[in-house]
Amino acid sequence: MATSSSPDREGFFNRVYDMVEQIPRGCVATYGQIAQLIGARGCARQVGYALHANPRPGITPCHRVVFADGRICEGFAFGGADAQRALLEDEGVVFRDETHVDMKRSRWQAGL
Repeated sequence: MATSSSPDREGFFNRVYDMVEQIPRGCVATYGQIAQLIGARGCARQVGYALHANPRPGITPCHRVVFADGRICEGFAFGGADAQRALLEDEGVVFRDETHVDMKRSRWQAGL
């Protein structure tokens, strides 16, 4: 991955935001799934970096991205795990326990 001021980084982040904006309300995707969909397989961590720096909260629904096992992010940049869970529940996302989305019922099927 290029340095923080490079156009490559900006282009990568913008591709992440554009893809995340396509996740339907009531669905979640994984960091790895987003990386794969933008042609950057193996860059799940960088997807997380991009979402942590989301310049368009409320427009880019970064709360709809979770870990591969369905776990929500304890370090969710916009209010922590409780805020992420509340946003997802408000959209009808089903949880299997306090911290894990039911991926069978709520996963966005794009790219699978």
